[in-house]
Amino acid sequence: MKLNYFNFKSFGEKILLTNDLGEFIFINESEFRDLISQKVKNGSLLEQKLIEHHMIYDETALAFSDTNRYDLRFVKNHLNMSASLHIFVVTTACNMGCVYCQANNGSKCSNLFMEKKMAEKAVDIALQSPTKCLTFEFQGGEPLLNFDVIRHIVEYTEENKGAHFINYNIVTNLTLLDENILSFIKKYNFGVSTSIDGHDLLHNHNRPYKDGSPTYNKVIESVGKLREAGIYVGAIQTTTRESLNYPKEIVETYYNLGFDSIFIRPLTPLGKATVNWNEIGYSPEEFLEFYNEALKTAIQLNKNGSFFKEEHASILLKRIAGQFVNYMELRSPCGAGIGQIAYYADGNIFTCDEGRMLYEMGNKAFCLGNVMTSTYQSLINNSTCKAICASSILETIPSCCDCVYQPYCGTCPVVSFAANGDIIEKTPHGYRCKIYSGILDELFSLFLENDNKKMQVLRSWSN
Repeated sequence: MKLNYFNFKSFGEKILLTNDLGEFIFINESEFRDLISQKVKNGSLLEQKLIEHHMIYDETALAFSDTNRYDLRFVKNHLNMSASLHIFVVTTACNMGCVYCQANNGSKCSNLFMEKKMAEKAVDIALQSPTKCLTFEFQGGEPLLNFDVIRHIVEYTEENKGAHFINYNIVTNLTLLDENILSFIKKYNFGVSTSIDGHDLLHNHNRPYKDGSPTYNKVIESVGKLREAGIYVGAIQTTTRESLNYPKEIVETYYNLGFDSIFIRPLTPLGKATVNWNEIGYSPEEFLEFYNEALKTAIQLNKNGSFFKEEHASILLKRIAGQFVNYMELRSPCGAGIGQIAYYADGNIFTCDEGRMLYEMGNKAFCLGNVMTSTYQSLINNSTCKAICASSILETIPSCCDCVYQPYCGTCPVVSFAANGDIIEKTPHGYRCKIYSGILDELFSLFLENDNKKMQVLRSWSN
């Protein structure tokens, strides 16, 4: 018997084991002692389970690597891909005044607008990506304030895309949607993502217009128009301190609005969220208490006969089930530069969405170049891009490499740099780490509980 590399964590009387292939198994303490002392009996049920989940093997090292190389390649499939997500920050201006806005420096908006010539240069760079299937995503500020440039980018791309296939997405607050925009979105089959933070009182508290007036009714009206036009619209919820009081109500609001999922997102300590943290922020433990209640509500909806999932859990469950999910924040290395690139409204190019957010706070550390002078090749060969990759390889980070959740997790060098002045995570079990490990604790606790109805729900979320 030979031991494969694995990490472990105690769950009461059980021990959770995971390996680099993302496989997991629960064993009891006596079985764990036999395992690490290599006293597992030949032909025993325990030996069969450990071999099946690749915790041990009875082959030569070469044969083991040869047998499992395709599984490992699948887990790390993102390493074979070039940047597929290209974010166009067409403006930093916005008509809303969200309490946690990450698209400004924490006190004011720069009100930049991308120009058409600059936009064309950005498209030219994006189309140099070797990946044939690309996603062009429009962000702000509120991107619909610069709809003319969005239109120009799409039309220019369609004329020059060659063999590329382009998916178009827009992240918008939907308050400026009109028939002209709706028709254009439908024509080019846009994916639409918006933000709804919960019921009307909570949403209007978190996401009012700049003058403080409510936005909820307008957003819901626009969602209805998109659906009537046959356009799918997704929504993201951002959790503030005020949100912590309403986990059940937030989930039920999404369900009652006709959504089949909710993406529960914690605050990212960038932009206005950093400045307002004492008023809107919380500890990881407070967020996890909220999240677990929301998760229970979502599971109960399914047990009552409706399909409704929590997207963060769904992504993690797919990873646990061995599926490849190219979610930029939960991969090793992260997606900055090699998975996504952000073209800012002033022409500067950044590793990722978070990198441009830090730039909005006055720090240019994650800038890769400029649309007027750069090429795709120069961006990925930039030393900043290489440093981001090296610093986000979980297998090499002391606080992550021996974590039982390492196969499913990821780190954000931008958030680490903003918090500690270093792209390498130097604060084990910090804010972000505690949140993701806490979510995974809850999911694996559900696996250990092994309630049949709950497991049916979780399996439906991973399909």
